[in-house]
Formats: sequence, C-alpha cells, structure tokens
Amino acid sequence: MPLPNGTTALVPLPLPLPITLTIAAVRVVLALFFLGMGLYGLAAPARLVRPFGIGLNGATARTEVRAVYGGFGVALAALLVWTATGPADPLRRGAALAVAVALLGMAGGRLTARLAEAPGAWYPSWFYFWVEAAAGGALLATVTMA
Repeated sequence: MPLPNGTTALVPLPLPLPITLTIAAVRVVLALFFLGMGLYGLAAPARLVRPFGIGLNGATARTEVRAVYGGFGVALAALLVWTATGPADPLRRGAALAVAVALLGMAGGRLTARLAEAPGAWYPSWFYFWVEAAAGGALLATVTMA
C-alpha cells in the first residue's frame, strides 16, 4: 500500500482461522475464570478468601475484597472478551499482554512468598500458583501468536 511519501507500508496478513479460534478460545476460557472469581468475590467475599486463612471483620474488609477480587475480576473478564472478539490489533494485543503479565506477576509473588515462608498446604497457594502460571503463559502465547 503506497504512502504519501512514496514508500510502501506492510499490511499484516490475516491469521489462519485455526490460530484465530485458538487465540479466542484461550482468552474466553480465561475470561470465564475471571468472571466466576469476580462474581463470587462480589457475592461472597468472606467465602472467597477463607481458604487463604483470611477473616473479614467488618464492611471495610468485605468492600476491599469485593473491589480487588470482585470488580477487578469482572473488569478483566470483560477486557479479555473484548480482546477475543475483535481484530488482532495492537491495542487488543497490549490488553491481553497486560493481563498475562499480571497473572505471571501473581505467580511470581507466590514464589517470592515461598522463599520467605512455606505455605501450610498445597491448596490454595500452590494450586493458584500453577493456575496463574499456566493462565499467564497461555495468554502470553496468544499475544505472540497474533
């Protein structure tokens, strides 16, 4: 495609359908995970954090969990659906990359915590480490595929 200055711009080719569907599927599955976590955090904040040994005493504590796990989870779900349902443009790729980095950062935080002190059991700490690492890695793969 010629530009005003006489040079030619590279036009990206559309991705093959199987790759496009794989990217969309990964992002939608992760969106459903975030949506479930978010709705659960909004509806039952104390139950959501109970496996971590966190007690919520008072409205302020429940509001914090509703915001961080609930509202943030629902927002990330919406963002991931948006990245899955449109063209593979730089903005959508950047949004997916940001979520992938956040997930990998959470997994990294769990590893760092492991250096400070050992969790009492495999669940929930190590379980969520693997969920976050796998989800972040899968989402990162969709960014590099697009």
